[in-house]
Amino acid sequence: MPRPLIGISTYVEESTRFGVWDLPAALAPAGYHELVQAAGGAAVLLPPDEPGRAAEVLSRVDGLVIAGGPDVDPVHYGAARDPRTGAAATVRDHWELALINAALEARMPLLGICRGMQALNVALGGTLHQHIDGHVDTPGVMSWHPVRPVPGTRYARLVPEEAQVPTYHHQAVDRVGRDLVVSAHALDGTVEAVELPDPDRWVLGVQWHPERDKDTRVMASLIEASAAALTPSPLAVV
Repeated sequence: MPRPLIGISTYVEESTRFGVWDLPAALAPAGYHELVQAAGGAAVLLPPDEPGRAAEVLSRVDGLVIAGGPDVDPVHYGAARDPRTGAAATVRDHWELALINAALEARMPLLGICRGMQALNVALGGTLHQHIDGHVDTPGVMSWHPVRPVPGTRYARLVPEEAQVPTYHHQAVDRVGRDLVVSAHALDGTVEAVELPDPDRWVLGVQWHPERDKDTRVMASLIEASAAALTPSPLAVV
């Protein structure tokens, strides 16, 4: 059986150095594709495209990861901009929200990481706290803190213990999006994971950065769910 192909959202940096060149580039930190590969999948990077083409792009992959990054523009959840909210990433917002909606429509396995979890919540009608304290200690440096799973959730079945996770965010889920349930909290009560409770659909968002950790359990579960679509039917003619 081929490895399931997992699409990872990317973003455009207008100035990126390649030897003597300084050019725009669509990229994602290597930790994302390395985590997919370590968990048994094959990875492909999805550069920003026209939002209307999201379903077409996803028809070529078996699962989707929405990567971390800048703040989601509060216009997408009907809030006034807090002065501490970062600059709008308009192209990325529209593309990733389209990917999320297309993945949900296709019932594709989906993992949102940090910003990706927040975008998932917003795509399903939820809102965000535009600033919280205590989850970034030093700019550019990951912090670590414990998260506690909510019993009975998919996340709790994957990681039943309180776990130390790498984290870097100043926004968080406020009102939980339609059909989502909270599946982990930080010790201060911050929502750290959300998911769809439907056992036949694999949709999970985590507020931390598993690509900066060695724990592959969450990603391996996404890979397993994505591989299920590749399993030949026992009735198939050989």
